[in-house]
Amino acid sequence: MNTQQNSEAPVASRIVKMTDKEFTTLVTFVKSKYGIDLTKKRVLVESRLAQELKQRGFTTFQQYIDVVFKDTSGNEAVTLLNKLTTNFSYFMRENEHYAFMVNRVLPYLEKRCKNNEMRIWSAGCSTGQEAYTTAMVIDDYFGTRKGQWDTSILATDISMRVLTEAQKGIYPAGDIKDIPPQWKKKYFDTLPDGNLQVKERIRKEVIFRPGNLMEPFRFKKPFDLIFCRNVMIYFDTDTKAKLVQKFYDWTAPGGFLFIGHSESLNGISGQYNYVQPAIYQRKE
Repeated sequence: MNTQQNSEAPVASRIVKMTDKEFTTLVTFVKSKYGIDLTKKRVLVESRLAQELKQRGFTTFQQYIDVVFKDTSGNEAVTLLNKLTTNFSYFMRENEHYAFMVNRVLPYLEKRCKNNEMRIWSAGCSTGQEAYTTAMVIDDYFGTRKGQWDTSILATDISMRVLTEAQKGIYPAGDIKDIPPQWKKKYFDTLPDGNLQVKERIRKEVIFRPGNLMEPFRFKKPFDLIFCRNVMIYFDTDTKAKLVQKFYDWTAPGGFLFIGHSESLNGISGQYNYVQPAIYQRKE
């Protein structure tokens, strides 16, 4: 028996466990402020916040929760949310939507929109791939006529971290693998480090702003097309129903709502007409 080896064995780090009260407090806060339901995600919550506790020297989850609650800037709450949710996006995601845009939505809106103004919102835009893809699709559709149209895209997210990245429009080469080859030259610049940056004229088409979908919407005009894809997977049925109604109230007559293909509005689509999977339209 090697007693020296046993005496030198590393001691396992103490794992901080979340109490029922701490978990309930945290889940209630996130649900009320952001609409995200984490009641069945206890293991995820504990594992994703464990590193945060370790880095900051907290010995209980309550210590961290107190810091989040006392921070009046809201930065701690957003950092918490970033830890608990996955900001995942890529170019040309759910390409069926963009095919539908080209074949149905854009021709329809081109005839219907007044003053050559088309209002589009990318809600829960993450790091910007959805909004930039939409801008490229629109630019390609209009071609030489694009200069006659105002098709600015509002892109919102609750995370300033992802919005900061989105505004730069810089992505690894692997991130644009699904972009048509001709678009890579048309819409991207290759940087010295090998990354690619969305061309300035496309970046200017997207306006990034912080926005919480649980708060009242305040816009100047309704939208002709709203993207809210793969966001409502975190919400319970009641929260989704209320959000869908808010979207409807801010959708122009004849306008469209696109959700993720992994999501469903069965029983909560409200006054929207179902068009095809993950696509809804407000009555004209």
